[in-house]
Amino acid sequence: MAATGRTSDRDDAQLTAGYAAYQRGDVVAALEIFERAADGAAPRLRSAALINAASMADELGEHRRSVVLFRTALAEMPDDAAHQRPAALVNLSQAFQHLGEFDAAQDVLEQARVLLADSTDQGLLRVACLLSLTAVALHRQQWARAGELAVESLGVTERFAPELAGHPLMNLAACSFETGRWELAIDFARQGVAAFAAAGEAASVAESQQNLATMLVRAGHFDEAEEPLLASQEFFEAGELGHWSGIGSKTMGFLAERRDDFATARAYYERALDRFDSTGAVVDAADVRLRLATVACAEGDLAAAEQLLDTSFAAYAAQGLGMHCAQLDYWHAELLHASIEQAAQPDPDLVARAVSLAVPAALAIDAVRHTLPNGNQREHWHRTVAEPAMRVAFRCAALAGNGQLVSDLIETQCAGTTLDTTAYSDVTAPTLEFQLFDPEPAEQITTPALQLGAALADVAAAAGIPVAPPPRLTDRGRIVLADFISHAEQRYGRPVRDSRVIAL
Repeated sequence: MAATGRTSDRDDAQLTAGYAAYQRGDVVAALEIFERAADGAAPRLRSAALINAASMADELGEHRRSVVLFRTALAEMPDDAAHQRPAALVNLSQAFQHLGEFDAAQDVLEQARVLLADSTDQGLLRVACLLSLTAVALHRQQWARAGELAVESLGVTERFAPELAGHPLMNLAACSFETGRWELAIDFARQGVAAFAAAGEAASVAESQQNLATMLVRAGHFDEAEEPLLASQEFFEAGELGHWSGIGSKTMGFLAERRDDFATARAYYERALDRFDSTGAVVDAADVRLRLATVACAEGDLAAAEQLLDTSFAAYAAQGLGMHCAQLDYWHAELLHASIEQAAQPDPDLVARAVSLAVPAALAIDAVRHTLPNGNQREHWHRTVAEPAMRVAFRCAALAGNGQLVSDLIETQCAGTTLDTTAYSDVTAPTLEFQLFDPEPAEQITTPALQLGAALADVAAAAGIPVAPPPRLTDRGRIVLADFISHAEQRYGRPVRDSRVIAL
């Protein structure tokens, strides 16, 4: 079977040697072996070797090369190798994700999902396909969809590949963390690390340790983060895995930055940026430039900080990541606001620029909570993300002396949340949004970590009441914040207000 790290009776000896090299951690050798196997081979064997070579190239950070190899394999794939197509599509999506090309990634994953529908002989690929679709939703910050896919993939993993429990557990951790359930998320992540360790998957252990460290850092548990971060970084550096070591360097830079050790932080960030730029990971590179901008601003170089932020914004916008753009604008406005407050005399142009960034960003960020599936998640998003962004918008409007804008922002915050009545057009009988415990499960889960993970997933997937995007408000015939709403929707490529209009 191609691209899974497992051999079959029909596999060539060179493929077997490639699998063995990969299993012992020598990815460079595995790539060379697979490419040699593809050269001049029969069509079925050639397509299998190309798929595996592409997977190795992607793991080494050579994402563009990986895409070319996958596309070659798909274009040349003979009819008697059709069973390889879903594997190639799923793995191709990984390379697209590393390049930040999420539309392309989702497209090939949906193709694979159709091919794998109701399949029982390719259960492992069904797991991989769902995991990748979850990853795309996570990248796009579509938390509701990501949560649904994570729970679905956990169920498919229970059925087909309980030894891969760590993957859906880590996705559940990511969804839980981003919707405010930090302790649950960290618990899921620790289960994921344990599940991978039990399965003997060293690379997955390192990756999940890195993700756990990132969550601990974001939750403020800095001391706890160092152990899993250093352990994962040692693995990635030894294996010359540029993308993952770049992520580790970025996190280590952040730890140095919070200690006000800006020279060390910059060194780590620049190392990470080199890794991401060299591998074509444009979104990760944009994230690092944002961190470099904070260092530049802390050292008093606002011009350098803004140049870095502009470069990051362009990268996010090119990939269609509107919410990344909005959050960057919010952070940019906050840096400008801090600079203005430190000045003896505020610069009117700087104030106007801060307002033009802060208000549209706050409106777009606030609108996200209306896409979340339940009240707890909406409240968390409002408290930890939207409310700080709106505070910066208020402060910038006040610095500008714009009383009407301050009043308009107050009115929008007081408008409240309305139900999405279109969500109730279905006349099916109401049902409980949870299942009672089944005393006689059809199939027992054998992995202890997966048992607990499945139980927690049922609890964490809380039911929600759909709500509508906030309406547009009118004040004596004037649409409140009309220019800022239009600018936000154009700049971030997503709606921030419903078409309904309510008079104040």
